[in-house]
Amino acid sequence: IRDSGWNGRVITTSRPDSVIDVEHEQFGGAMQRFAELSGEDVYSWSGYLAAHAKRRAAFRALGATATDHGHPTAATANLSTAECEALFARVVGGTWTPADAELFRAQMLTEMAKMSAADGMTMQIHPGSFRNHNAGLFASHGRDKGADMPMRTDYVHALKPMLDVVGNERDLTIILFTLDESVYARELAPLAGHYPCLKLGPAWWFHDSPEGMRRFREMTTETAGFYNTVGFNDDTRAFLSIPARHDVARRIDCGFLARLVAEHRLEEHEAVELAHALTNGLVRSAYRL
Repeated sequence: IRDSGWNGRVITTSRPDSVIDVEHEQFGGAMQRFAELSGEDVYSWSGYLAAHAKRRAAFRALGATATDHGHPTAATANLSTAECEALFARVVGGTWTPADAELFRAQMLTEMAKMSAADGMTMQIHPGSFRNHNAGLFASHGRDKGADMPMRTDYVHALKPMLDVVGNERDLTIILFTLDESVYARELAPLAGHYPCLKLGPAWWFHDSPEGMRRFREMTTETAGFYNTVGFNDDTRAFLSIPARHDVARRIDCGFLARLVAEHRLEEHEAVELAHALTNGLVRSAYRL
């Protein structure tokens, strides 16, 4: 893009899923490439962590301010070094079980959070999608062809090991997304309302719609407020849809704010301030732009 002469601003994001999810069919090749790019012994636990730190630094040098993690669940773990080394040996040695794969992903969310606390990169967690649900479509066309289904997701128990380590870090930002609307009021809003490091990402994927955006505000605002959310951001690869999606989000948020003004729960000048924050300010703050 830079070589093309286009003067637009593109900010990349680090997404290390391919070298964290041992159940991914391309994990082996991704690890080989990881070793080449980092120059580290990625098959030892210490070298593997050092490789992640190097790649994060490389992304920051290109302007990245955030990481993204698309795990099946929001599970985190806080293992000892010896336990991590033993688990990692099973992962790279090919003797892992599905439980090991989930535990490794869980531990790596905590490791990534610790690295974000150190290097300042905002961390995004996008869990809860059963990917490639249609076996026939996967066999004929490969992964990520639209057969992804939302799943129930736990956050209160799942995030506690990580939050025990970094939950009170005020200079760390972890943005939570969900495909499980049932956790908005019960889990996500109280967590974001309590822990300094947590923010709520906007209605995502299946709920990235007028009704979905409205439900998100109605179910989270009472407990999390507005300033524990990040406004509206858009991670779609359907680039031509981005202006329309942002327009929809602004209209829904302004409609929600207008209702609060009409009910005398907000002053009009407060609603105007919030409209700007939800459109621009909160996103810039959350992603350190």
